[in-house]
Amino acid sequence: MKSNYLTDVSFTQFDLSPDLQSALQSANLEYCTEIQLLSLPPMLEGRDIAAQSQTGTGKTAAFLLGLYQHLLNNPAAPERKPNDVRALILAPTRELAIQIHKDAELLAGNCDFRIALAYGGTDYDKQRKQIQEGADILIGTPGRIIDYFKQKVFSLKRAQVAVLDEADRMFDLGFISDIRYLLRRMPEPTERLNLLFSATLSHRVMELAYEHMNNPIDLKSQSDQVAAEKVNQQLFHPSSEEKIPLLLGLLASRKPERCIVFVNTKRAGERVLAYLQANGVSADVLSGDVRQKKRQRLIENLTSGALNTLIATDVAARGLHIEGVTHVFNYDLPQQAEDYVHRIGRTARAGASGEAISFACEQYVFSLPEIEEMLGHEIASSPITEELLVEPKKPTSRPRSDRPNRPRGNKPSGNTNRRRRSSGGGNRGGNSNSSSKATT
Repeated sequence: MKSNYLTDVSFTQFDLSPDLQSALQSANLEYCTEIQLLSLPPMLEGRDIAAQSQTGTGKTAAFLLGLYQHLLNNPAAPERKPNDVRALILAPTRELAIQIHKDAELLAGNCDFRIALAYGGTDYDKQRKQIQEGADILIGTPGRIIDYFKQKVFSLKRAQVAVLDEADRMFDLGFISDIRYLLRRMPEPTERLNLLFSATLSHRVMELAYEHMNNPIDLKSQSDQVAAEKVNQQLFHPSSEEKIPLLLGLLASRKPERCIVFVNTKRAGERVLAYLQANGVSADVLSGDVRQKKRQRLIENLTSGALNTLIATDVAARGLHIEGVTHVFNYDLPQQAEDYVHRIGRTARAGASGEAISFACEQYVFSLPEIEEMLGHEIASSPITEELLVEPKKPTSRPRSDRPNRPRGNKPSGNTNRRRRSSGGGNRGGNSNSSSKATT
């Protein structure tokens, strides 16, 4: 073994086409990871697989190489129409779909594959036109994919490969009925290659696999270790009032180059953001209602170093691939054990090391036993010392979610009461509705 991340097996030892080998060299990928070593042989033999591997270990490259070689080995049928998609890759989040598309373009090299991307929130007509022009491989999120499918923008009648990435997250986000809808409109499982990859393989995921796949091989890397080996996990037990001072103290003492702070709600995210900005921390917040263009800009800012700290709800826990994230803070302990695994997987990617620091306050500590049961061990607990608590400067303005709602069109002004008195006095014997309208 070359390291805990890479094996000593080179990609040149696999029966991959010269074009794929050339693309791997251009991407500086020489040695394969454990999950690639486990999954490539059966995929190259045309076998279906359901693979579990911790996040950041090369799952995307694994299924892309298997998919490409399968399409090269099995040319499209002569009767294929321009709108017949040859391969469909489904991802639960926009960020993951975008990242898969980026990797797909990189690893395709000189292979003559037309690759299209479809996800919600932006570029509806642009994506539609790209698919209509013909796509060999379609990557996207279930909702937008089904939208275009029902409009007959593309067909799945001659699909040769189906890939489900982060299948357990598909369940969490309620996409499974959509997944089944699409899979049932493809050729029979025995007539296509089916690949399922995920950081966790639950019983419900395996039921889906056996229902819609052709006797898949169950693969698990690193002896079922669900959390990345190079993530140093640490636990604190603060009170709710200590969480902001503790976070500021840890940011000051650890000095993370690039970090993500996970919260459970948008309101908590806005509160943390207000305190961090008031105390000189370069931060912004990413939640579910942030528009797609801003989401991408936030990720780019964190990647480039223009932003040091990203506060995120679990919308960003999957598919968010940012190079060099050194620290993950679970400001709120997640309520689902699987989310803990995916959150801390944002650091220690591609063989790097990282820290995952969690706060088990009185509100969310009940999640801890389930998380530790999934990990198979207790998370090391550390004491909260006075040196770690920083007295925070209070925000100059309240977070948006803490501000009182005011009906539109009812802005207070200095003569409001005078208007109301005038309206009321002039109502004798007149139209009562005019008074009602004036004061509503």
